[in-house]
Parts: sequence; structure tokens; C-alpha cells
Amino acid sequence: MKPVLLVSNGHGEDLSGALVAAQLRERGIAVEALPLVGHGSPYRQLGIPVLGRTRSCSTGGLGYTSLAGRLSELVEGQLLYVLGRLLLLRRRRQGYGLVLAVGDVLAVLGGWLSGLPTAVYLVAYSSHYEGRLQLPWPCSWLLGRPAIRAIWSRDGLTASDLSQQLARPVTFLGNPFLDVVSPSPAAQPSRPPSSGAAQQPQLLLVPGSRLPEAARNLKLMLQLVALLPGDWVQAQNLRLRAALVPDLSLDRITQLARPLGWQLEGQDHLSCGSLRLELAWGQFAAILPQASLVLCMAGTAAEQAVGLGKPVLQLPGQGPQFTAGFAEAQRRLLGPGVHWAGGGRGQTPSLQASAALARTLLDEQTDPKRGPTRRQQLAAIGLERIGQPGGSQTMAAAIMALLAASPP
Repeated sequence: MKPVLLVSNGHGEDLSGALVAAQLRERGIAVEALPLVGHGSPYRQLGIPVLGRTRSCSTGGLGYTSLAGRLSELVEGQLLYVLGRLLLLRRRRQGYGLVLAVGDVLAVLGGWLSGLPTAVYLVAYSSHYEGRLQLPWPCSWLLGRPAIRAIWSRDGLTASDLSQQLARPVTFLGNPFLDVVSPSPAAQPSRPPSSGAAQQPQLLLVPGSRLPEAARNLKLMLQLVALLPGDWVQAQNLRLRAALVPDLSLDRITQLARPLGWQLEGQDHLSCGSLRLELAWGQFAAILPQASLVLCMAGTAAEQAVGLGKPVLQLPGQGPQFTAGFAEAQRRLLGPGVHWAGGGRGQTPSLQASAALARTLLDEQTDPKRGPTRRQQLAAIGLERIGQPGGSQTMAAAIMALLAASPP
């Protein structure tokens, strides 16, 4: 049987593609990957072969979010690079039996250009944004082609909406990226509320994965956390933690933290007065389930947090990813589990309002009367917007069925 090729365009998309690929490999199917943006690190970490020479750009593939980003990608040759990747796919198409396109219209275009049977996981679009999804041209046309054998959406509302628009079945099988933080699929139709409030409350800082944006985001977060009253933090027994990517070095953190009043303690802590922040590199999946509140300036990480029933507090920054516009779209996508205090980017009144909102949300989580009800509400939001864990296994099983139905 010929290998399955994963075509994805974006870090979160690469993560989902890699998780499905790993499940296929466990079922004895050979898999390879063609990331259209960046180096495809999630594939490489799981030992999935990546086609051709890869490269990254300063926008991380998010140039569409601003005019400056679009210009940067043009200057850096990102458009020509993506076209080259698609031509590579076209040249290599005879070596594969099926394509799984993960992402948006660009990944779908890659599947269509291959001329191979294609399954589409349309993770980049949701009807929660506007109520009725307006697919960009020519996505609707591409999704109607006979070579597209299956279409999977990122939530149930989108599946229902697109099934009507495209006049063909669109199904919701879950979101593989949730499996990283929830390795065991739930056996029941609904997840129990998180019991995190019965333990030590934790505020988790997630500044993102792309540099230099992640460093700028962490700087804003340190300013916010410094506004939390030390006596309240001690009374709450609040644990402060930061989930960092390995590229965000300790030296860089120390340089940005020192002017803000934070001092390095040892190799994995920062202190500011009575506040103490634990630094953890590459441990997001392990520590997210323990969080009571997630201060987040990232895309996929916020979706994973909502999927686990965690409240998310946004703090829009300079970008290129986590701008005010991106944050607003994220609130529409993920629903009332995501919070924002409003105000200008990085301005003192906005940071003060965000710190006050963080206190309110944490107090709500730890309150013995309000906490259980709120956690039930957050769990329901997670099921509606993200779904159950186990999406990678479910998609792998669906791909196996497509392979069995295809001629040899």
C-alpha cells in the first residue's frame, strides 16, 4: 500500500497532522509530510519524514493578519516558497495513495493539485465566527471535486453548516490537537468538570511559540502579573507558572524581565517582591491540565485550554499573530470561556483591568459555591467548541476506511 501524505499549513495544523500520522503509522500505514509553512517541527519530533527543504518566515505564515505581514512575506519570498512546495507535491504525487489536507484553502488546493484521493480536515474555518461560514474562493469549488473523498470540520456547528452549503456530508470527528493534553479519550459522552479548583490554584502564562513575538508577549505578561497584590496571591496560595518554548532562552528572559523588576532565581524561577514565577520549557502539555486560569497569547494553546474546560484570559499584543483582531476572532471561535478586559495594547489601564479580571476569574474558580457550576459550564463549552479527546484515533480510523474502499 502506498504511503499517505499529510499536507498542512501552520504550526497547529502540523501538530494535528503529525498526531494523525502517528496513529496511521501504528496501524501499519507508511506516512510522509509536506508542511507548507515552517519546518514542520511536530512531524520531525514524531519521526515523520518531511519532504524537501523547509524554511520559515518572520510572520510564521500569519502575514494575512496585517498589511505589514503581507509585505514581509512578499519580501522574504514566502509566496514563491509555497508555490515551490505545491510543485514538489505535484511531482511526487505518484508515490502516494491518499492525501490528508489539514488547514485551510491552501492545504485543500494542495490535495486537489495532487490528483489523488484526498481527505480534508478543515481546521482553519468555523461557523462560530459568523454563524454562517463564508469560505474563501475557490475553497467551495475545490471541496466539491470528486477527488475529495471526505471532509471533516473542527466543530459540530460547522459540520452542519457546510453539509447544507456543499450539499455533501461534512462530519465532525474531534480535533487531534486536544489529544496532546488529553491522551486518554473520555469513555462517556461528556467530560466531568475539572477538579483543579480542589487543588492549589494555578495561573499559567502561555506567551506563544513564535519568536520574537513570544518574548514581547512574555514581557506584557510579567507586567500584568506584577500588578497582582502579593497579599492576595499568598492568601490564595496561588502558584504562578509559565509554559515556554525552548527557543525562548533564559538569557533573553532575564534581559526582558530585569527592567520590569523581576529577578532570576536559580535556573527556573523569577521573583518580583513576594511573587514567584516558575519557568517551564517544553512542558505545556503536562502542566495545562493543572491550571485554574490560562493567561494566553497563542492560538492552538487557547483552543486546547478551552477543550479541557479551562478559562482563558487574553492579552492582545503587537503580533504578528496575537493582535487585537486575532484575539477578537478567537473569542468568537471559542465562546464565553475566553475573556478580555479591553483597552489599548500594553497600556497601564488595560494591564490593570486585566489583572483585576484575572483575580475575579481565579476567585470564581476557587469559590466553593460558584466554582463547581462554573466548571460544568466551561466543560460544556469545551465539548461544543472543541469536542472529545481522541480525534487523531478517529481520523486515522476514517482514513483506514477510505484506503480500504479505494482501488489498489
